[in-house]
Amino acid sequence: MGMESKFIWMNGELVPFEKATIHFLTPALHYGAAVFEGIRAYQTANGPAVFRLPEHAERLIESAEIFGFRAMSLTPQIVSEGVKAVVKSNEFGDCYIRPLLYLDGGGWNLNVDGGKASLAIAAWEWGNYLGEEARAKGIRANISSFTRHHPNVTMTKSKVAGNYANSFLAKTESVRLGFEEAILLDPQGYVAECTGENIFIVRHGKIFTPNTAPVLEGITRQALVTIANDLGYEIKEQPVSRDQLYAADEVFVCGTAAEVIGLSEIDFRTIGTGKTGPITSQIQKVFHAAIRGEDQRYNHWLTYVA
Repeated sequence: MGMESKFIWMNGELVPFEKATIHFLTPALHYGAAVFEGIRAYQTANGPAVFRLPEHAERLIESAEIFGFRAMSLTPQIVSEGVKAVVKSNEFGDCYIRPLLYLDGGGWNLNVDGGKASLAIAAWEWGNYLGEEARAKGIRANISSFTRHHPNVTMTKSKVAGNYANSFLAKTESVRLGFEEAILLDPQGYVAECTGENIFIVRHGKIFTPNTAPVLEGITRQALVTIANDLGYEIKEQPVSRDQLYAADEVFVCGTAAEVIGLSEIDFRTIGTGKTGPITSQIQKVFHAAIRGEDQRYNHWLTYVA
């Protein structure tokens, strides 16, 4: 994956790609003391547009506050302006955007108050995280041997960089076993989420998704709930057991990087017909029209860069 660009935005300045560096002794590197967002921009008939930028900017600041950053001068507006600047300066259409708010200096006593908050924003051209073929064919997943975080062990509503060691462990294990994604259970043994995606199941025309308490409340997840409701589907939030996945007519996952992808197989059990199901396809189609500015019902989700 090529991640090169012309510029990276760092603390209010556009810095040439090769000069966008931080010191080795930054505690964000050693302790994961940072929070981040994954955002996408898409080329539309009216130029590049960032998908749900205000929500992502607000969640980044919220993540920082949950983690413990205090008295920050950073605001959602600063994040939004930085995102637009980095997309525009790199002349990108379709791209992935990564803001990182990190503890810069200090913090070696494991106290967030011992350092200061810095913000950097990068962007690069990146296709679907799970591969373009996955949209139609779906992907294979397994139940991970690793459990998703307990909500009182680490903050599951904050995109803390250090939290993603859990995802690294689970995803690496699954790929080495021949799967493309891992599904993690929560500490009570119910389905939580994947390594970077929320999960939905379809059964008898109804859509179910795990309760939000132990999972990250994804912004793409929120969008799909709206789209599914607009298509006339009822969505219920409730505990989902492992065997309910196996018995589902369809299972799909969603996230900024993955977008909307069906699961064709879980733990060597074929889901539905073994490819992306009809309800997943419907939701996929509307979602992709929305992000391209082709469905006016969802135009308020787009922030145009130019």
